Amino acid sequence: MPELEIDALVFDVLGTLVDEPSGLRAGIRAFDPSLDEARVEQLLSLWQRHIEHEQRRIVLGERPYHASDVLDLEAARLIADATGTDDQDAVASLARSARRLPAWPDTVDGLARLAGHFPLIALSNASRTALLQLNADAGLRWHQALSAADAGSYKPSEAVYRLAVTVAGVPPQRLLMVAAHAWDLRAAASLGLRTAYVSRPVGDPPGPADRFDLHATDLLDLADQLDGR
Repeated sequence: MPELEIDALVFDVLGTLVDEPSGLRAGIRAFDPSLDEARVEQLLSLWQRHIEHEQRRIVLGERPYHASDVLDLEAARLIADATGTDDQDAVASLARSARRLPAWPDTVDGLARLAGHFPLIALSNASRTALLQLNADAGLRWHQALSAADAGSYKPSEAVYRLAVTVAGVPPQRLLMVAAHAWDLRAAASLGLRTAYVSRPVGDPPGPADRFDLHATDLLDLADQLDGR
């Protein structure tokens, strides 16, 4: 593997730095406290399937672009329909649970360490508004936060990763994409970015054919590895 010469780090946010499923579960429980855990998991799966399906349709050009706020509200309405709830204020609050996601235990300290050595760029499928509130709530530190909304698409569209390349002002190979999702890293690598996989319980682990530049157990481990280079 060629030696890493990195000018900036680019981070996925949802799942990589924050525990998205836990935040959504909390929102679903608050929406209907009578739900048992099995039903909460079913509704969480309904939400996640909707988001994944609609983002994929947008990337493929089968649906015009809509920001994550719109998709989250659609998902919340699906849950309301599934539970027989018609309280629109409660539905709106449930949709906003996508912005109230807890950081992983190592995230804040890991970002602080890495920020002492590299510019940090967030690159998220979350809307600008959602990303602002999510970052503030989870205590995330950035030098620049980019939303896929600026590309009018969603990852893994190449246009989203180009946002980070343009903002950084360096060749793609001078950027290190950090994510817990192998699909995210594959897409970044196809544009020439270097890649670092961070293991998370909710991530998409690498397959046998994946060849990422770095593998880390968490952000502190990633900082240790980059310090040694």
